[in-house]
Amino acid sequence: MRNWILPLLATAPLLCACTASFPAPTQRMADAESAERSAREVGADSHPEAKLEVKLAEEQIARAKALIASGDNQRADYLLIRAKADAELALGLTREQNAKVETVKATEQAKATAIAITPGARP
Repeated sequence: MRNWILPLLATAPLLCACTASFPAPTQRMADAESAERSAREVGADSHPEAKLEVKLAEEQIARAKALIASGDNQRADYLLIRAKADAELALGLTREQNAKVETVKATEQAKATAIAITPGARP
């Protein structure tokens, strides 16, 4: 029975040291916050799908900050990866919606211009 206790006791501090030494994810925090800010600046709050994604990112960033404060840097790192992905999705959805709106405007303008320059055309 003693044969397994000694190796366990010898490796336990090493396992604890590995998990405790995970560095604070400062770069991931900056990346996630930047992606969230970009999505909001492009107008994510005005599009329902994008608004949900940017809200999720905001919540994950807040949770990651709490995890970092409690010393759980590894879980915070994973949350920040998800937060950045959600914010980037919000950014993409917003850009897509904005592009659709611009396409409709350009199409309407082109039709109006074509009608105006075509002789005998009726609106």
